[in-house]
Amino acid sequence: MTPSLRIGVVAPGNRIDEAIASRVQAFAADSFLDRAPHIVFHPQCFLSAGHFAGDDAARAAAFVEFANDPAFDAVWFARGGYGACRMAEAALSKLTDAARAKSYLGYSDAGALMGGLYRKGFAHVAHGPMPVDIIRERGEGAVRRALSYLIDRSPEAFELGVMFDGKTAAYNIMVLHSIMGTSLEPNLSDHVLMLEDVGEYLYRLDRALFHITSSPNIRSVKGIKLGRLAEVPENDKPFGATDEEMIQYWCKRAGIEYLGRADIGHDVENKIVPFGAGR
Repeated sequence: MTPSLRIGVVAPGNRIDEAIASRVQAFAADSFLDRAPHIVFHPQCFLSAGHFAGDDAARAAAFVEFANDPAFDAVWFARGGYGACRMAEAALSKLTDAARAKSYLGYSDAGALMGGLYRKGFAHVAHGPMPVDIIRERGEGAVRRALSYLIDRSPEAFELGVMFDGKTAAYNIMVLHSIMGTSLEPNLSDHVLMLEDVGEYLYRLDRALFHITSSPNIRSVKGIKLGRLAEVPENDKPFGATDEEMIQYWCKRAGIEYLGRADIGHDVENKIVPFGAGR
């Protein structure tokens, strides 16, 4: 009998409630039966230090512990929020060869840490659903997709363009904007870059896209796809362009090919996008 996949969960940003952990574990056991993974939530996931799931040192230590533990096959980020950039550089400097064999899965704020992993040559980093997604309406589908990816790289879990785009990467716009020019920014030359966001005014996203598309690194991508921009607040005066017109403007100005829409976003339909080539 094939041993169960072992997944370690850590929270590099905000905390989660223990009820979420129990719900995800029960869902995995019920949904995957003999293929059900063994999911271990680090106690750090439930700490509280102001905005964060424990202070920077605690969050870094939890990630390093699980990433370097050869008993785990994957590290799954519990949720986004904010905080990964505060602990990422310290944590990444302590990783061993055991960490390189693992899969890493998350999105949103976790993109800061995932970018750093990819920059260091980690081969199995992917943008996709996290445990906290289970509390969304129909969120079980998102968690099932994430686990299907981690267990056996199920083709149904992937964003469709991954099958054809060669090297890919996916980011929350504001997170990518925040790591540009830092040690967490990976080389995205010849990648199809997929972008999404949530809860931001269009003018703020427009400003961030100016920064992103001005970068020589981003200007070397194969092209950009736009995922969903969710929960965009209403400004006091209309922005004057749709989300797609906005991204097309910046792509044209930077000489980057706009490649259409991507099936990613802060929602239960968020699909898996690996960093790099292959699945």
